[in-house]
This record gives sequence, C-alpha cells and structure tokens, in this order.
Amino acid sequence: MDSAYPQEAVARARDVRLLALDVDGTLTDGRLWYAADERELKAFHVRDGMGLRLIQRHGIQVAIITARVSHALALRAQELGIAHLYQGREDKRACLTEIATALGLPLSACAMVGDDLPDIGALRACGLAVTVADAHPWAAAAAHWRTRRPGGQGAVREVCDLLLSAQGLADAERERWQ
Repeated sequence: MDSAYPQEAVARARDVRLLALDVDGTLTDGRLWYAADERELKAFHVRDGMGLRLIQRHGIQVAIITARVSHALALRAQELGIAHLYQGREDKRACLTEIATALGLPLSACAMVGDDLPDIGALRACGLAVTVADAHPWAAAAAHWRTRRPGGQGAVREVCDLLLSAQGLADAERERWQ
C-alpha cells in the first residue's frame, strides 16, 4: 500500500464501485477557452484519461456530472468509454443519487471528485469525497482527501491510482505494462 495516501481515504476507497467527476476545475484546469467562432475549447490531461481507463478495466464505473454543456466533453467521454455522462445538471447530489440507484449501488460505494460550491452536496453524500489541490476552501472542507495536483493537471489520475492501490490492483497494473 502506498503510504502517500491517508488511511481514511484508503479505507473509503476500498469499496468504491463508481467514480463521479466534475469537469471544469477537476478534469480541466477550470479556465474557459472560446475560439473565434464561439466554440468552447477544453484541454484534458492524458494521464487522467489513462487512469480512468485503468479503473474501468477493473470494473469501477465512471460518471461525469457537470452543470455546463460541452461538445468537447462529449467527445472526450466517448473516447474514454464513459457511458454515464450527465451535462446540464446543476444538482450534482441528486444526479449522483440517480446514477447510484440505477446501478444498484449505495452512495457509500461512490466517490466524487470536485473543486467548487456546486460539488459540495455530492461530496457530502458519497463514501469517498475528494477535491483537487486548488479547490475552493469551502469545497475542500467537505472532502475526505485532497489531491496533490490541481485540476486538469493529473489530479484525477491521483484518485484513480488511490482506487487501484486501495483495492489491491496497482501492482497487477504496473506488471501488466512492463
């Protein structure tokens, strides 16, 4: 077990079957980019994508819950095989509850990663609440653990690595790639 993770986070991560993610400020660095033709652009960290693929390979489902609507996000979710994409959802707690119910999971088997006020309800409802390093302090106060990396800079990969490590899957993944 990697000693870099707090014991409470490890204990909570052992039973996680669903990882829910905010987008802006979590999967991205939080900045909004607009092209001259008014299209919204987003940058995603490739290591976050690898982490998400790894946990899905081990049966941990991934959901994205965001208040905004973005074509770029839809493309990224499709590329990563994320079937649970919920855009335009301001009540993230209600959305997380709906997803968990549909999957037959208790909220204690769900993790949520966020960074700001709209994420607090879902963070408080789930079994493992995580905020990124640069999260707003009010959101961070609702978390069980805070990543070392900021949003959009590999923070989600840290969470995926925590899940793999806590569930005894990290060594097998490392060996698989050697």
